[in-house]
Amino acid sequence: MNKTELLGKLSADPEERLLLARALDKLELCRTRNIPAHTQFLSLTEQAAAERLIAASGHPAHFFWGGFGDAERKLCVFLPDWMSPEDWRLDADCPLSAVRIACPPGCGLTHRDYLGSILGLGITREKVGDLLVGEEGCQAVLLRELEHVLLSQLDQVGRQRVRVSPMAPADLTPPVRQVKQIRDTVATLRLDAVAASGFSISRSKMADLISSKKLMLNGRECDKPDRPVGEGDVLVCRGLGKCVLSTISGPSKKGRIMIVIERYI
Repeated sequence: MNKTELLGKLSADPEERLLLARALDKLELCRTRNIPAHTQFLSLTEQAAAERLIAASGHPAHFFWGGFGDAERKLCVFLPDWMSPEDWRLDADCPLSAVRIACPPGCGLTHRDYLGSILGLGITREKVGDLLVGEEGCQAVLLRELEHVLLSQLDQVGRQRVRVSPMAPADLTPPVRQVKQIRDTVATLRLDAVAASGFSISRSKMADLISSKKLMLNGRECDKPDRPVGEGDVLVCRGLGKCVLSTISGPSKKGRIMIVIERYI
């Protein structure tokens, strides 16, 4: 299968085809020149698309990294046989960087405020990773090539004056995620039933959200309410958040399936 046929088979639309074409170029660069190569930052959906491409290309050495273990937006890094992921992360030429954006405590700036100000500098979203927002500012992960832009040009977020300083990605301190454990029973392990339990809404309303393509299953958009789910599956619903089906047990005395869901709050 040639490149055109491969991209045509794997991509759902022109935008995804362009994404996969760029990823394939990086993969081939690594193979032909035996050097590390990487994509720009990918969303969960884009990471899932890249995984399909990697599987169809024979599973070349690669890993996803966004600066810390639980990062959502990540680079896909293709590695030559002489380099390990740890070598790549510690290399002086590692393309991933981070900055600290400090503001007075209690200034009330949000993720949207920080992202809007960064993009307002002419930086595109795919060059920025996760933004870790706290009481005293924000830690921003980004491509090293843009670090100087934030250091020299970002001095205000919203109406608040800020101070930007460089930081090592190893010093990133992600906030502790709060998780609510939900124990419930379902008649079936269909996506609509499990998601309704995880997000505490009716099954019919969840089925409508799924059919409207507002839910992602393991990073991929899913519009089939009857899709079966299993332990470890990650559900993200637009406007409702994220949850993980952590345990399946049962059946209960009434013949229903007992489940445990962890919902991020």
